[in-house]
Amino acid sequence: MPTGSGGDAQGSGLELNATTVAVAAGGTGLLGCMGLVLTVIVILGVIVQCAIGVLLWPLVLICHIFGCGGGGGGNGGEASYDQQQVQAAYQSDGKGALADGSVPADLLEAVKAAGRECTQIGAVVIAAQIQAESRWDKGLVGPDGREGISQLPPDKFKEFGKDDDDNGTTSALDAEDSIRAQGRYLCSLASEVNTLLADGSVSGGSLDLTLTAYDVGLDAVEAAKGVPKTSRSQGYIAGIRSQFALYGGAIRPPDGEPYPTGSAFPSFSASPSGE
Repeated sequence: MPTGSGGDAQGSGLELNATTVAVAAGGTGLLGCMGLVLTVIVILGVIVQCAIGVLLWPLVLICHIFGCGGGGGGNGGEASYDQQQVQAAYQSDGKGALADGSVPADLLEAVKAAGRECTQIGAVVIAAQIQAESRWDKGLVGPDGREGISQLPPDKFKEFGKDDDDNGTTSALDAEDSIRAQGRYLCSLASEVNTLLADGSVSGGSLDLTLTAYDVGLDAVEAAKGVPKTSRSQGYIAGIRSQFALYGGAIRPPDGEPYPTGSAFPSFSASPSGE
């Protein structure tokens, strides 16, 4: 199985244990987050194969960045969220509108354009997957020769990459080229996944299968007849879905605070062993 992308995050994303979670949450007013804690536990409780760290990271992360009622920035440091909307976002197909300000301004049009490549994949999915793959690092060089913000396998970038930023070069290290190729590749995978679903070769949700195929390859999905029952694949889906609430606007930062794109989030495409 190919190793996960995400550069130096490899080997750390899915190894969070209860002690690590407790340390990460230190000084963030964790007790003040209990409403959001319960919500996210309900959301992620269905991912029973995931390790405890994967199940708990979104609530710790959101509390760490926004305060969740425990202090911080504007509005008393409280992020604005509705529990039902957060749960609905996690379970959604990611086709809703991208929240204003949730992605870097210079990449906004590329993310939106990638989300318009086909009807199966929305801009929220594109943004959440970029976070999982590279933490918005345009120059990331990952394992297996993967390069750029979207970390496509080199052969797939060669197939789907174009000079979308019109600079005379088609390069995975050009963020717009990478993001638009990501959208095309996801759409191609979604079409293949839907064919497999129609003939009964695989079972599961189309989006989850498509995301998994991007991470570990369509052959691995076919061999497992669905999403592989590994912490890597289960955690990859959970990590991306858990960010739909942020990129779709169900959770908003305190007044005056930016969205936590970039290194504030961990990468979830890495796994120590692929198990």
